[in-house]
Amino acid sequence: MAKQGNDRREFLKMGGTALAASAVSWSARSYASIVGANDRVKVGIIGFGDRMKGGDIPAFQQHAKEMNFEIVAVSDIWNRRREEGAAYLQKLNGNSVVPVRNNDELYARKDVDAVIIATADFQHARHGAEAVNAGRDAYVEKPIAHTMDDACLIRDAVKKSGKIVQVGTQRRSTPAYQKAAEYIQSGKFGDIVMVEMSWNVNQPGRWRRPDVVPLLKEEDTDWKRYLMNRPYEPFDARKYLEFRLFWPYSSGIPDQWLVHQIDTVHWFTGLPHPRSCVANGGIYLWKDGRKNWDTMTAVFDYGPLDDLTKGFQVQYTSRFTNSAGGVKELYYSNGGMIDMDKQTVTPNGGLSAKSAAEMKMQPNLLPSFSLVDKVQAVSTDADTKGDPQTSANMRNWMECVRSRKTPNASIDAGYSHSIALCMNVAAIQTGQKVTFNEKTQQIMAGGKVYA
Repeated sequence: MAKQGNDRREFLKMGGTALAASAVSWSARSYASIVGANDRVKVGIIGFGDRMKGGDIPAFQQHAKEMNFEIVAVSDIWNRRREEGAAYLQKLNGNSVVPVRNNDELYARKDVDAVIIATADFQHARHGAEAVNAGRDAYVEKPIAHTMDDACLIRDAVKKSGKIVQVGTQRRSTPAYQKAAEYIQSGKFGDIVMVEMSWNVNQPGRWRRPDVVPLLKEEDTDWKRYLMNRPYEPFDARKYLEFRLFWPYSSGIPDQWLVHQIDTVHWFTGLPHPRSCVANGGIYLWKDGRKNWDTMTAVFDYGPLDDLTKGFQVQYTSRFTNSAGGVKELYYSNGGMIDMDKQTVTPNGGLSAKSAAEMKMQPNLLPSFSLVDKVQAVSTDADTKGDPQTSANMRNWMECVRSRKTPNASIDAGYSHSIALCMNVAAIQTGQKVTFNEKTQQIMAGGKVYA
């Protein structure tokens, strides 16, 4: 028992340079030495929907006064949402908030320094690229992209512009995940041999908007601008408001949930993307006109690109039809496991003395300890109001807008999760084993380029 306590204290006292750099919250006094520290950062909102109102704005409000940030404008192509957004924010803050019809009008303004983007899944990359090309820093909700063309577009635009972009994969700003990353990267956990992930709900109404869909009329929005670079089709209020259920506006489960969890694999291991992916599933229960699956299992192979004898699998399962199991992220080594739900390290499943003795080996069992003093619930995006993870991620973005340092959830992280997402989409749509061509940065399905 004493040994386990010492191991835990040793871990918690580890150098932690990277963790300290990313997790520490600066005080207002810290900005005194930074050029422009006293200037107010004026922010535009792009897309006043559920995620913005329920997650990003509450997170922003928690730090706006201390960090001297202020929302000054709302861009939304639906007149109802932009007017409601402006009125809501003006009442919330007491300052004037201007509604604008589209992003062209937003970027024509001289009083917008940065933007927060929470539009439809397929729009994130192009809206993000648009922002940095217009000279603005941006907080861009996940996923970054579910096509490689869009993923490359925003990555290249951010790199060229030098602007600060934070991706909405908020686990990267969460203390328990930062501790887990540090522990794995220290080598004390051992080689990862398997990862099991799940995201299960029992919600026929998840991503449905039956009360709002009848309110949206084509004349009240800009349908062609909504479609962006997707193929033209006649106006459909469901595909506008319930976009998560319909390809090519979202892939559903992979766009919304996979990216949060697969992002931690890239972060913890330093691997930029999977080596391969296969997937299976379907619409098994909720026959409501949706096109994206309500149940999915995907298996990813990870490891060094130049040594196929080393690596591990990530088994990913998700369903809308039964919530048992909830949200889980389990990392296994030969010595035990990390349970990110409980935020603990345990010897569960490790090499026991009995099994080791059979092969004249030494047992391999990790010490048991908690990664944090207090377990922080992982957001499932269902009720994000006051979510501490989003709050921490938003604050980190604000700090980096001031300091010009790279945010926790950088564009490189977003590009990596986009590769995994694109591979998953290709596996769903082709039914084939999907790989990634490192040289051409293309998705390959059945040995052919997947477009």
